[in-house]
Amino acid sequence: MVDEQQLRQWGAKVIETEKQAIDNLHQYVDSAEFAQACKLILQCTGKVIVMGMGKSGHIGNKISATLASTGTPAFFVHPGEASHGDLGVLSENDIVLAISNSGESSEILTLMPVIKRMGLPMISVTGKPSSNMAKLAHLHLCIEVPEEACPLGLAPTSSTTATLVMGDALAIALLQARGFTKDDFALSHPGGSLGRKLLLKVNDVMHSGQELPTVQHDICISDALYEISKKGLGMTAIIDEASTLVGIFTDGDLRRVIDAQVNLRTTPIADVMSKGCVTITDNVLAAQALKVMEEKNINGLIVINAQQQPIGALNMLDMVKAGVI
Repeated sequence: MVDEQQLRQWGAKVIETEKQAIDNLHQYVDSAEFAQACKLILQCTGKVIVMGMGKSGHIGNKISATLASTGTPAFFVHPGEASHGDLGVLSENDIVLAISNSGESSEILTLMPVIKRMGLPMISVTGKPSSNMAKLAHLHLCIEVPEEACPLGLAPTSSTTATLVMGDALAIALLQARGFTKDDFALSHPGGSLGRKLLLKVNDVMHSGQELPTVQHDICISDALYEISKKGLGMTAIIDEASTLVGIFTDGDLRRVIDAQVNLRTTPIADVMSKGCVTITDNVLAAQALKVMEEKNINGLIVINAQQQPIGALNMLDMVKAGVI
């Protein structure tokens, strides 16, 4: 039975070995080839076609996804499938990023004459600068590692980590060179939480029209409670004759009114409403509205227009439903 201390030592050894592999990458990123590869991709008016077999293919899939989500159009093409028709995805403006630790992947080497005939530039990423893929490519990015973390030296471990990090280095260098912004990132991530935070505005999540709770300032508290209950937001906007916002009444205000034993049927809502309530406009990000609610320690906001008239309302539950939280 292996003891826990031995298991921890083995795990720590893997981390240390892979850390050394990453440290070893600095010399390759500092090389002229890395900058040339970035420039070549920046000049590309088509797509970056990423290829790799086995574990290199899995890493290539992730690299292509990272490139695509950070402003560099990219697709992963399986080299084996490429030989049977998938190579048709390549167009004359594309560039190929081929990954193989040994640099001798037969599936990729088989495709290289066709890729060259199409006149497409190829960047190879290998751990062997003397390999055929390294020699035949337009540019070569080295990801050679001192050793694999696998004690047998067989399972791709340090080499796949180094390849992934090199791919990230390429993607982020390109991102910065393109001036890629948070707004750009959001446009390619509309379904994720990051995209929602960067794209959704208050007018996308607020309740408006018939869903907006509003009452006149001269009605009694009990009538205002009916509006709050009917609209289900735990609050109502209070307006004057010109439909201008003059206050807000919330569930919290109701508790204070009950504690004070105020007559709900005869007291005007204007006597107990909260004046100078926190408001927001509809063209700001929903994430900003959430920040305001958290800073002010409130559960809801009234949305107003330029005339200080309420046009919408939202609360914390709306933020949860919209995925902003």
